[in-house]
Amino acid sequence: MLKIPTIQARKKYSSIGVLTSGGDAPGMNAAIRAVVRYAIVHGCQVHGILRGYSGLLDEQMIPLEATSVANIIQRGGTLLKTDRCEAFFKKSTRKKAAEILRKKGLEGLVVIGGDGSFTGAHLLEKENDFPVIGVPGTIDNDIAQTDDTIGFDTAVSTAIEAIDRIRDTASSHDRTFLVEVMGRSSGFIALQVGMAGGAETIIIPERKQSIQNICETIDRGIRRGKTSSIIVVAEGQKPGLSARLAQELSQSGHPAKVCILGHTQRGGTPTAHDRVLASVLGASAVAYLMAGKSSAMVGIQNSQVALVPFSKVIGVKKQVSQDLLQLAQELSS
Repeated sequence: MLKIPTIQARKKYSSIGVLTSGGDAPGMNAAIRAVVRYAIVHGCQVHGILRGYSGLLDEQMIPLEATSVANIIQRGGTLLKTDRCEAFFKKSTRKKAAEILRKKGLEGLVVIGGDGSFTGAHLLEKENDFPVIGVPGTIDNDIAQTDDTIGFDTAVSTAIEAIDRIRDTASSHDRTFLVEVMGRSSGFIALQVGMAGGAETIIIPERKQSIQNICETIDRGIRRGKTSSIIVVAEGQKPGLSARLAQELSQSGHPAKVCILGHTQRGGTPTAHDRVLASVLGASAVAYLMAGKSSAMVGIQNSQVALVPFSKVIGVKKQVSQDLLQLAQELSS
């Protein structure tokens, strides 16, 4: 169970904003709902900012009441829409954003997103003295200083469901399948999916695997009587990784089929875990904001909500568990 800290309100905000930025993640709607309803209970109005930082610059804001967020906790995606705003890299753009927020009567901002979104939020506050709290919403679970992020559990569950079905076909036809999951620079999804799906090999950006090693793993399985194999592949930085691996495996005498799960991992109904996580983090973000805290992210550390300064989060590489990776390898032997 998540342990929720007791936070004493110090500042009295009459109006705050909330936005979602970067890639969408299942559970973002639950976080929005929590921000809105917790703030209203504590006497604060909330404005939803549409399309992330892009919508902020276009002054696209709507007042959100308790009824505005009814029946969204079970929906994937984000009610507020999202965007990747290249213009927000400019200092002058962030100054304009702060001016808009103040003009609209907003006194604080909750940003739900990932590392890039937090970078913009941190600079917005640092340069313009505008209070911001971040909520980690990304399926990649690659945000430093938090054990979990909104959307990760759902993405893993979606991929596992697909792998269980693919394994049926792989077994029926005595085939090797390369199943590609999301993860350009981190292997958290691939590791979790590979472990839970009983994959023979897990390929992630953090650890290189040679074709020879992959073939040896397949051959060990064949000697044990296995007639099919599942290899989970994190997509990596360059498109087409799984196709290239399949070609190399075929040239080594191990023909393989490729299945790319792609954006199916982003969509769909959030799991109960992600709904609870998002609700706790969304409410905690508002509570900390009202307690006078800002320029920080609310995260989970050892099953407890923690407030972490953006300076300890942004640009910090979160490491996958080498112990879990080693265990997955041993269990597939």
